[in-house]
Amino acid sequence: MNLSNLKPAEGSVKNRKRIGRGQGSGRGGTSTKGHKGAQARTGYSRKIGFEGGQMPLQRRIPKGGFKNINRIEYTAINLDVIQTLADDLKITKIDKEVLISKHLMGKNDLVKILGRGELKSSVEVYAHKFSDTAKAAIEAAGGSTQIIAR
Repeated sequence: MNLSNLKPAEGSVKNRKRIGRGQGSGRGGTSTKGHKGAQARTGYSRKIGFEGGQMPLQRRIPKGGFKNINRIEYTAINLDVIQTLADDLKITKIDKEVLISKHLMGKNDLVKILGRGELKSSVEVYAHKFSDTAKAAIEAAGGSTQIIAR
């Protein structure tokens, strides 16, 4: 085998359809576009979702709900996560820098501490928001909560 006798697999290469080359070609006249109408004209492109005049799917299905543009999203961190951080890192102060370094939140995220789990360590927790149960559990363990500004 050498480069001079290489050729593609049988049936893998097809000749393109040459249209508009006279009646004898079998594809002259209307050039496979049918008679008149938008699809026969140059520059025609069908709109996304167009279903031939039938009511399109995106208009048949009812709309629902709304998106509140004033919603403030918080990254939720539970007490059991704080306990594991306190155990693993042997720290008593958990703030934004610690949470970012452990990839629990992004640098522009807001964080809210929630009350799932049990907290045994006495820790200082700095966050944007606290649930009532989380705040009570942190203070019951001898720690303190500090709300940081957005």
